Amino acid sequence: MMDGTAGVSGRRVADESALDDPVTLGEQDPGGMLRFTASAGAQVRESAALAAEANLQLLEEEGRPRAVVIAGIGTAGRTGDVLATVAGPRCPVPVIPHRSAGVPGWVGAADVVIAISASGRSPEALGAAEAAHRRGARLVAVGAPDSQLQSVAERARAPFIPVPRRAPARASLWALTVPVLLAARTLGLVKVNEADLAETAARLDADADRCRPTAESFVNPAKSLALGLAGSIPIVWGSSPLATVAARRFGDTLSANARYPVVTGALGEAGRGRVGLLDGVFGGLIESARDIFADPGDTEGDLTRLRLVLLRDGGLNAEDDTDEPLAVEERRADAVQTLAERRGVRCDVVTAEGGSALERLASLVAVPDFASIYLALAHGLDPMAVPAITEMKELANQ
Repeated sequence: MMDGTAGVSGRRVADESALDDPVTLGEQDPGGMLRFTASAGAQVRESAALAAEANLQLLEEEGRPRAVVIAGIGTAGRTGDVLATVAGPRCPVPVIPHRSAGVPGWVGAADVVIAISASGRSPEALGAAEAAHRRGARLVAVGAPDSQLQSVAERARAPFIPVPRRAPARASLWALTVPVLLAARTLGLVKVNEADLAETAARLDADADRCRPTAESFVNPAKSLALGLAGSIPIVWGSSPLATVAARRFGDTLSANARYPVVTGALGEAGRGRVGLLDGVFGGLIESARDIFADPGDTEGDLTRLRLVLLRDGGLNAEDDTDEPLAVEERRADAVQTLAERRGVRCDVVTAEGGSALERLASLVAVPDFASIYLALAHGLDPMAVPAITEMKELANQ
């Protein structure tokens, strides 16, 4: 172990053996981030029940809105990306994630604002809720019970869906996402039924079991992915819009939990420029000097290399002519794997499974979520405690 500045401690080089020692894992994860992440399926079920108890029927009285603004920051803001993707290209109104304080200048009585904050006190969600109320827009609020956000919703006589705060926001993606989806369903914008929610929860439960701390690295997909990424610069690309949401989510958790820099985005967009990273000083230029007989775990002089993670969707709606043709996405994904192989850049692939867009998204998010935590633990980092986040908030609020 080594100590850095600002009291940060950890290991520069990942310790593979730490991941197969349950005692070490427990000591390194005192806040229970693994446990919270394993609760994703339970989050889906609990949030669906809480949303059913909220008076979402108020949203139906004025009919379909002109637009829906999803107001929040961080994980709360990511729920807007999920809604836009699950609703798909045939959604009858624009779904606009908004990550700044207040709301866009055009928002008015014809629109709906959904304000989300896990703590119920983020300035972005509070500012959006207040602005929506002033402008006469319909409001839905999602967040911690007995919070400032609930007070704003009550003043506006707007539906409020209480999400109990049991974990950091980044481990509460599903608790925050399900109420947003169900509010949008009430507005007629998305087709998510009870079977979809049940199957998504079951998928998350199954992946949590596969990724449990007691499952050894050679059978645990999250531990294997974490060890493959150790010491690298990860590039995470999604083959479809849905997979791209999962890719950006993985970037969020790799940065916050494991403190790794990461490049994320859509594979289609990457093909217009960023795919050139595979030829660069962390890609093909280094890999050309690799000893093909060397142990894959050998750091070879501690040179930092790229590691590609490709999230492949495969799609559900190949007949939908408003989507990019499935065959194009598949050829593009095959092509980037071939490019990486030719340059010696190692590539991990996570492939979506499931019968609905929501379940497929869950199948692309679950293992990477766990992998980001295991990568932190391999480096001796506490994934729950991020000193820089606390200091940033303190400095910004002076």
